[in-house]
Amino acid sequence: MNIEDLKFDDRGLIPAVVQDADSFEVLTVAYMNRESLGKTIQTGETWFYSRSRQELWHKGETSGNNQKVADIKYDCDADSLVVLVKPAGPACHNGTVSCFTESLLEKKQADAQAFLDGAGVNDLKILQRLEEVIRDREKERPEGAYTTYLFEKGVDKILKKVGEEASEVIIAAKNRDHEELKWEAADLLYHLLVLLREQELPLKDVLGVLEQRHEGKKA
Repeated sequence: MNIEDLKFDDRGLIPAVVQDADSFEVLTVAYMNRESLGKTIQTGETWFYSRSRQELWHKGETSGNNQKVADIKYDCDADSLVVLVKPAGPACHNGTVSCFTESLLEKKQADAQAFLDGAGVNDLKILQRLEEVIRDREKERPEGAYTTYLFEKGVDKILKKVGEEASEVIIAAKNRDHEELKWEAADLLYHLLVLLREQELPLKDVLGVLEQRHEGKKA
């Protein structure tokens, strides 16, 4: 089989599950088009297609966390790929080895019921946890972590990323793509928290402003 025999969707894309070639841990899920798949095969490193920016991107181009390709497999319907890689660093922009770090099965029964009822489960908890992780990354500077990379590059790089993510949020919203919007909004929140840490401004101070505005309106 060659690339042309694969089944790309109506946008010319095919999902690619990226998996560690040694541990078989799933690292991330991205999309490829014919060109990015061709570059991946040609260069031996992963290339993907950004649906929000509508352009190719080379994994590790800015972070250095490139992924050497060990094999590429396709499923029985030829409409999805598994890319086995040997990663040079974290796969996730949050600085974790894998993008899949949270378990639904570890949630308490009450939390699960609250989710089914449509209630929020301490919505601020994840932001507080992320703020703590970013704080630890700044102090410890673990090698290969994306957050370490941002702090070492400094405020100009962080500001650039905040601007880029804000643009991607705008594009996703303009396209009415809710699935893409939630991911891009998450990226923006992460980079904004990195910026707040770099500026030594706690998240609780920002939340305090929102609370004051809310109370002001109620008054």
